[in-house]
Amino acid sequence: MDGKMKIIEKIKRMSLAQKAFLILSVLLAVLIIWKVGQAVFKKSNFNSFRQAAVAVEIAPIQTGLIRDVGQFSGTLIPKSQFVVAPKVSGKLKKLYVNIGDKVERGQLVAQLDDEEYLQQVAQAEADLKVARANFEESRSALELARKEMERAETLHKKGILSDAQFDSAKAQFQAQEARFKVAEAQVANREAALETAKVRLSYTRINATWETGSNFRYVGERFVDEGALLSANTPIISVIEIQPILAVIYATDKEYFRIRVGQDVAVSSSVFSGEKFYGKVVRLAPLLKETSRQARVEIEIENKDGKLKPGMFIHAEIEFGRRENARIVPFNSIVTRQNFQGIFLAEIEKRKAIFKPIKVGIIEGEKAEVSEPNDISGFVVVLGQHLLQDGMGIILPEKGDKKEPSQRTGKFSDRKEGKK
Repeated sequence: MDGKMKIIEKIKRMSLAQKAFLILSVLLAVLIIWKVGQAVFKKSNFNSFRQAAVAVEIAPIQTGLIRDVGQFSGTLIPKSQFVVAPKVSGKLKKLYVNIGDKVERGQLVAQLDDEEYLQQVAQAEADLKVARANFEESRSALELARKEMERAETLHKKGILSDAQFDSAKAQFQAQEARFKVAEAQVANREAALETAKVRLSYTRINATWETGSNFRYVGERFVDEGALLSANTPIISVIEIQPILAVIYATDKEYFRIRVGQDVAVSSSVFSGEKFYGKVVRLAPLLKETSRQARVEIEIENKDGKLKPGMFIHAEIEFGRRENARIVPFNSIVTRQNFQGIFLAEIEKRKAIFKPIKVGIIEGEKAEVSEPNDISGFVVVLGQHLLQDGMGIILPEKGDKKEPSQRTGKFSDRKEGKK
């Protein structure tokens, strides 16, 4: 007690500077002791963490084929599509096809009521006959006028016919010649009118025609029924080409520059589970849309059996590359430690996990290629790897009897308790 009092008295006699120095010294000593204790605590925890064992599952590192495949979603559309419509107005008298029917090139698909157009043809024929009769009459009159003109010219030369009489005969000839030309023009006009009437009559028979592609197509939609009163260019049916059929996908700029016209494409649909259809890239848009930053890609599929239909949702795969003898690990085995991407190799005999930095190449689904290092082999941790650190112990699965991974296959082999 006396010692404490002496210390207190001694502190009281200290100057302000000495007291401040004493306080700083005490704080510094406390800080040093805290840091040392924290370091010792962390080291002991780390050592215990490294010594802890984690239950894991492992899989063998395999060698085989891996592909660099682009995955796309898209829609099927007809290779070509057009609407059949009348060129003239009229009542739809007969519709010969319906939705889903096969249509041949040039086939008659509809008939309009043609009574009015038949009458127009008959009227044009009658007008042509009148014009031709007038033409014949004018030609006869012209021939007579020519003869009169020739006789008047002969008499005028002999002095029998006066100049006035000769001029009158000449004027009559010229007038008749003009009337002949008018009659001739009227015949040509009536012939053209007849041809026009016949063409308009032919328009009452509506055919499905196209220039290129296959000779057979299908009726996609029907827009009107028999008896409807149609005006010119009113749609009647749509005709589509689905053999071959087109698949439309959209590629981002990253994928766009890897796609080429002629590349093979595998197409699948959820409608036909497990079945694939094969086609080729036939068109690649020269621009990416500003709104989506994607480019349109068209794929042509033969579709010989007609299973694929326009409007179906499809999944397309385009192969950009492949490795035949690649070292392959499960994709979920890849982890990151201290900014390095790698895997945990399982040392089965030592029951330890060793972190191995790797360089990942092609990724295909749940598989990943190890492009570096070249000598990697053995087993990789595929479950529990997120709890591991380099050098930690591992516990392999046990279920009933002990099971250990085979050195060759990575599968677990049975080993009875107490037996070697």
